[in-house]
Amino acid sequence: MLKFWKKKPAVETGAPEAEAAATPAAATTRIEPAASSEAATDISLPEAVTPAAEPATEDAPARRGWRERLAGTGFARGLAALFVRHPRLDDAFLDELETCLITADVGVATATAIVDDLRQRAGKREFVDAGALLTALRADLVARLKPVEQALDVAGQQPFVILVVGVNGVGKTTTIGKLAHRWRTQLRSVLLAAGDTFRAAAVEQLKTWGERNDVPVVAQGSGADSASVIFDALQTARARSIDVLIADTAGRLHTQSGLMDELAKIRRVLGKLDAQAPHEVLLVLDGTTGQNAINQVRQFKDAIGVSGLVVTKLDGTAKGGVVFALAREFGLPIRFVGLGESAQDLRPFDAAAFVDGLLPQTLGSDG
Repeated sequence: MLKFWKKKPAVETGAPEAEAAATPAAATTRIEPAASSEAATDISLPEAVTPAAEPATEDAPARRGWRERLAGTGFARGLAALFVRHPRLDDAFLDELETCLITADVGVATATAIVDDLRQRAGKREFVDAGALLTALRADLVARLKPVEQALDVAGQQPFVILVVGVNGVGKTTTIGKLAHRWRTQLRSVLLAAGDTFRAAAVEQLKTWGERNDVPVVAQGSGADSASVIFDALQTARARSIDVLIADTAGRLHTQSGLMDELAKIRRVLGKLDAQAPHEVLLVLDGTTGQNAINQVRQFKDAIGVSGLVVTKLDGTAKGGVVFALAREFGLPIRFVGLGESAQDLRPFDAAAFVDGLLPQTLGSDG
C-alpha cells in the first residue's frame, strides 16, 4: 500500500541563513507508485526535517581533522613509535619500518618495495638523517595513493544511479545515509531504494536515515525481490527528475554464489530502463578486516563490476594499511573513507591528508 506524508509548515527557529541553506526543504511533490509494480511499493516521504545533531556543513569548525582522526590508530602509533625509537637512520630502522608496514596490512609486496627503495637511496647517501627519510617516505606513500584519489561526480546523469554493495557488518546502510546527507547539503534531490529485503531491520534503518536527511525511501515488504524494489525506485526517480538514486542491497558473503548472482540480476533489470545504470557500483569495505578486503573486492568485482570503493572505520584500526594494498592490487577509485560516526566523517578520499594523518609531524614526536 502506498504511503506518503506532506511536509508540515516550516517553523522559524532563528537559525543562521547558512544553516538553513545547508538543510534543504523537504520535497513537496506527491510521489505516485510505479505503474508496473507487481507488489505494493511503500514510498515514504519524511514528515518534517529532523534537526541534525552535528554541524550541517562539511567545513564546520568542530569537525576533527584527518590527523586527529588517524593519529590514534594502531598504524599511526606504530609509525610514530618507530621514529621515536630510531631518530637516526640505520638498518634496524628500515627493518622495523618494513615490519610495521606489513603488520598494518600494507601488503608484503608493497612494504618490501617501499623499504627496498628507501634502502637503495640511503646507500647512495640521499638522506642525511631520518628526518629526510621521513620526507621521502611521505612522498612515496602519497604517490602510491594519488592514482586512486578520484572524486565521485554525480552530475553526469539524471538520475545518477548508485548501487551500494558489501558484506554484512561493513556499515553499508549507514554509508548510504551519510551519502544522502552529503548530497542533500549540496541541494541535490536524493531518493533511496531499500533493496536489502532479506533483513527487515535494514529497511527500517534506511527509512530512519531518510527521515533524518529529509529523503524519500522506496521500499516493499520483507522478502520482496530486491531487483523489483530498485526497478520501481528508478522509475520513480526518472518520473520526478531526482538527481541521485542510491540503492541498498542485501549484505552477503562474497563466497555465496547465489547471492552474488542476484547482484548481476539487479544490473540486468536496471538496464531495461537505462542501459548505463547503475552509473556507479560502490563496494563498502570495513577497514578493520585487513587483507580480507582484497578477497571481497575480487569477488564483487567479478560479480557486478565494482567501480568505486568506500573504506569505513579507518579511525579505529591497526589495519589501515590495506588502503595501499587495495590501490596496488586493483587501482579502483577510493571514493570515500569513514573517519568517525557523524555524517561529516564520511569524507572524499584525500591521499595527502591520509598519509599525513599516519606519519608523525616531527621526529621525536608521538604524532
